[in-house]
Amino acid sequence: MDQIKTGALIRQLRLSAGLTQKQLAEKVNVSDKAVSKWECGNGAPDVSLLTDLAEVFGTDVNTLLSGSKDINESEKGDMKKIRFYVCKDCGGIMTSTSEASVSCCGNRLSPIVPKKAEGDDVLKTEVIDGELFVTADHEMTKQHYISFLAYVCDSTVMMFRQYPEWKMQARLPFVRMGRLVWYCTEHGAFYQDIK
Repeated sequence: MDQIKTGALIRQLRLSAGLTQKQLAEKVNVSDKAVSKWECGNGAPDVSLLTDLAEVFGTDVNTLLSGSKDINESEKGDMKKIRFYVCKDCGGIMTSTSEASVSCCGNRLSPIVPKKAEGDDVLKTEVIDGELFVTADHEMTKQHYISFLAYVCDSTVMMFRQYPEWKMQARLPFVRMGRLVWYCTEHGAFYQDIK
């Protein structure tokens, strides 16, 4: 931890939150002199305080440790750049539309990288009454199943959670070209374009 960079960030975050040094000190149970020391770069918060500080500022511990708050200006709201994260421990699914630090069950997650579906991996799609009906003959056992299916287009993402021992199927509005992305618990992520 670079105490000068972290101190400058704490000051920036404190001012953005409209807090005085004394108010911040009260929130994390330290003296206002300690906060002043951090902000001047003459000391750093104890590691045990980082979680509380991150909570007060609405950020994460990694941001405080790095001393910088990166803003992803170039990727604001572009759903085609959505990233999916899947926790191997609990099966939780998270998304972001730009670079993110994502963790679950104590593990830092990397975005999944879908492969283009070919052969038996291609999902069956059919337009019925103006809706896209998606099915698969994929195995759906407790050990091997498709855990989610997402339909992604330029301004929308629709996600459909799938469960073991259900048939893999989803019905969604068919409004424009898009991409289907899904995640198999054994073989990883796949995509196929819908035209």
